[in-house]
Amino acid sequence: MDINTLYGLLTLLLLVLFIGIVLWAYSGRRKKDFEEAARLPLEDEPTDSSDTDHRENKK
Repeated sequence: MDINTLYGLLTLLLLVLFIGIVLWAYSGRRKKDFEEAARLPLEDEPTDSSDTDHRENKK
């Protein structure tokens, strides 16, 4: 077994790993999680009313 055989096996292992990750990411079970993550930037940030009250009282 020479170094080129090891490189070939490593390449095959990484290809199988890549295909596995792609299948996991595009599986139907993950769709809901990814849709929620996609909406995160569009959601409003919660406001802290005690922080705004404190600023108004300082003025």
